[in-house]
Amino acid sequence: MTTSYDTPVVLDRREGPYGEVVLRRHGELLQIIANGCFLMDTSDGRSERLLVEAALRALDARGNPAVLIGGLGVGFSLAHAAADPRWGAITVVEREPAVIDWHRDGPLADISARALADPRTEIVEADLLTFLRETSATYDALCLDIDNGPDWTVTEGNDGLYARAGLASCARVLKPGGVLAVWSARPSPEFEGTLRNAGFQQVRTEEIPVARGVPDVVHLGVRPG
Repeated sequence: MTTSYDTPVVLDRREGPYGEVVLRRHGELLQIIANGCFLMDTSDGRSERLLVEAALRALDARGNPAVLIGGLGVGFSLAHAAADPRWGAITVVEREPAVIDWHRDGPLADISARALADPRTEIVEADLLTFLRETSATYDALCLDIDNGPDWTVTEGNDGLYARAGLASCARVLKPGGVLAVWSARPSPEFEGTLRNAGFQQVRTEEIPVARGVPDVVHLGVRPG
């Protein structure tokens, strides 16, 4: 029996610590589904690359900066960071062991294999909020892409990251003058206000045009020096 090109094919299905996660192929695309909700796919990657680029630009030529990427996803942010020799260290925090496995030994290795082999790269299996509260490490940039954004979370508990307490944890791991970059599926003026109320400076939003609908955005803020 042949499978229609337009019919998604499940490649792996796992019950993870936070519910079901699925990797499926739809035509040429790989898709990650969490608890029945579409999270991301390999269709583009422009917004994930901009997330990393915007953080690096905002650092204003700081030498050998360390970046913490929240969420491995399909690997575009990691791959883009590892392709840039200006980053001194790259840490990725991902809470789903299945996603890590799909990159190390599965179909997503086509995107991330070179980055995972880079000696600057470290993958940490942990919940991001817990990691931010407990780590003693500090970073020059924090790039977050763990959900659909501050106004549209699909995973229970992720909304706490975008609240004032979560942003305080982000500021705690940033070095003075460090940059917080947050990907969102749509602009959030309210989140800009939350960033300012949490003490971040130079708050701004960069848009990423999409084929249809509201543009993706990256929200940026700088921890005071």
